[in-house]
Amino acid sequence: MAEKREIKRKKKRLKLRFGVDSPKRVAFTEDISHRGLFIITGQPERPGQKVLIEMLLPNEDTVIVHGRVQWAKKVPPNLIRLANKGGMGVRLLHFESGEESYQQLVYELRH
Repeated sequence: MAEKREIKRKKKRLKLRFGVDSPKRVAFTEDISHRGLFIITGQPERPGQKVLIEMLLPNEDTVIVHGRVQWAKKVPPNLIRLANKGGMGVRLLHFESGEESYQQLVYELRH
């Protein structure tokens, strides 16, 4: 399948919590960009669903951002580490807090 993204993501593992109404489920990022990220999870939300994400950056800043699931691939929990791309790609829509710190991290990864 051809790459649809115009912005290349950089590999970065960040711990986060996500959910539809509140960030309840714990997961990790696989890669990030200034406009989106990939969340590794065995229980992704459906495409089109809005999610609330709370993540902790390496500098200890907390980022709270609203996003929309662009695509998802469900993988059984026991195969999540073995399967390719089990989780969901999320487009970032609106930051509640931590946008400057997040964008700085993405910038540093790219340069």
